[in-house]
Amino acid sequence: MTSQRDLKIAIIIMIITLITGIVCYAAFTPPAPEEPLRIMFQNKGGKVLFTHSVHTGDYSIDCLDCHHNIEDDETYNCSACHEETGDEDLPSRADAFHAQCKGCHEEIGSGPVECNSCHLK
Repeated sequence: MTSQRDLKIAIIIMIITLITGIVCYAAFTPPAPEEPLRIMFQNKGGKVLFTHSVHTGDYSIDCLDCHHNIEDDETYNCSACHEETGDEDLPSRADAFHAQCKGCHEEIGSGPVECNSCHLK
């Protein structure tokens, strides 16, 4: 039969092992990927899920094909230039997305072009 002392030592060892495991798990989290894997765009028409790996990997699309800036070839988010509402100089963010994404899908003959194919309720 196990003594109370042995039982207490076993419980203390289990607690120390559990705490060590939790600390190690928290301390050694995997690094974030260099580019986002998926982006969920929230908008009035419904959520749109965009998967980078499909576009950059499967279709070999270069980052600058979508993230463009005429002056310096740097990669920017769309919202850096395209605002919620457009003007005569730049289209709105929604219009820019529609022109870029739908235009590319129509050009290559692949990918969704109907509203409910991208916009999820």
